Formats: sequence, C-alpha cells, structure tokens
Amino acid sequence: MIKISIIGSGNVAYHLVKTILKTESLDLVELVVRNSESVKNWVETSKICTYFDAVQDADLYIFAVSDDAIESVSEKLIVKNRLLVHTSGSTAFDVMNPNNRRGVFYPLQTFSKNKKVNFKSIPICIETEYESDFILLEKVANAISDKVYKINFAQRKALHVSAVFVCNFVNHLYKIGSDICLENQVPFEILLPLIQETGSKIEILAPENAQTGPAKRKDIVTINSHLKFLSDENQKDIYKILTKSIIDDGKKL
Repeated sequence: MIKISIIGSGNVAYHLVKTILKTESLDLVELVVRNSESVKNWVETSKICTYFDAVQDADLYIFAVSDDAIESVSEKLIVKNRLLVHTSGSTAFDVMNPNNRRGVFYPLQTFSKNKKVNFKSIPICIETEYESDFILLEKVANAISDKVYKINFAQRKALHVSAVFVCNFVNHLYKIGSDICLENQVPFEILLPLIQETGSKIEILAPENAQTGPAKRKDIVTINSHLKFLSDENQKDIYKILTKSIIDDGKKL
C-alpha cells in the first residue's frame, strides 16, 4: 500500500481524506492540521497530527492548503528527500521545501464539504520534479480517478484560469440571476432546467455552437430592454461586458 499524509483541513483535504480512506491500495497514515477540532469527525483521533515536527513516515505528502500557505507550511515539515506535492492549479512546485522531491496533484473540480463528489470522474493533473516520482504519483491518481493527465505548469495555469471562467464566474452569474428572481418574487428553481440543459449541451457541442440568446442574435431591441429593466449598475455593467464579448466573438467566426 502507498502511505499518504494529507496536510490541510479545507474542502480539498476533506474530499481527499474521504476518498483515500475508501481506496484499498492507499493508506492514509496521517492528517496534519493546526486544529484537531476542525477534523475530528473526518478520521480516528490516532491519525490526526498537530505538530509538524512529529509527522510520521509516508511515501507521499499532499499539501491541500491555500496557495499563499504552500511555501510556509512545507517549510515546517521536518522531512528530507520525500515526495511533497500540492493541489494548487496556479502555483509552481518549486515553492515547496527544496530539501525534498516535489510535484503537483491537482484535482480539477469545485469542492464543498457538504456536497459529495465522485473522484472517479474528476480529472487529476499531475507533475513531478523527477520522472521516477511520476510513476508513484500516477499510481495514486489512477487509484482514485479514471481521468489522469500529465500537465506542466503553463498548461495547469491555463486550465486554472479557464476553470475560473467556466465555474467561479458562472456560479456568480447564477447568484445574480437568483438575486433578480428574488427581487421580482420569481422562484429561481424555474431556471434550473435551463441551467442543466446549458451544461449538458457542451458535452456534444462546441461552446461557440451552443451559444444562444439576444447577443448571439444581435437583438438590440431586447438587449436595450434588459438594460432598462436592470436597476443595479453592477449588473448592467456585467450584462454590457458579456453582451459585447458575445457579439465581438461572433464577428470572428
């Protein structure tokens, strides 16, 4: 079995812990956190460590911490010549403790602790400093996912930026749509079939071919009517920017 230690107590750490515990070929040796109370329901107490200078031996240490904490937290880990990897989409592996071999184990998904995920369908992007370590990291990735990709730093950064557009920004647009519905006493759930169809369409159509709506049609009358309806200036600005982007994109085709 491959011995793994997880460092962190956020959403990614939570789902990795739950998945590794269910995977026969992997052994969760330890969960390293600052506050044991925050993870006491995740694993048995004997697997929780709150002292970085007392971590157990493992084949792989996965740092599931915020991007700005990767460097400082990895420096606290008193191990040498071990494989350390982080789960960030936009950080190079060379920020980690140089006394060790380094890499990246990036699961490209949005994680919330109160929402179950199926790791088998989650793409995992991996990269290592040394080719010999890639074999081990690939074994771990293949044990929990059916979608494993060898991705370098530049490619991973491009994926992360793309993910912000297709996930974080889109979710914010859901929030705006929900606000507009709420203000006008309309159930947001009426929009759910539309949201689901929009997401499923791009599984068979390229995004440019799936685009519909007034901006795609260059329906200026409807666009102006929407802008007149909106009272929130921030919503108006976002509407204008996205409308212009869709119209300009149509000119390139």
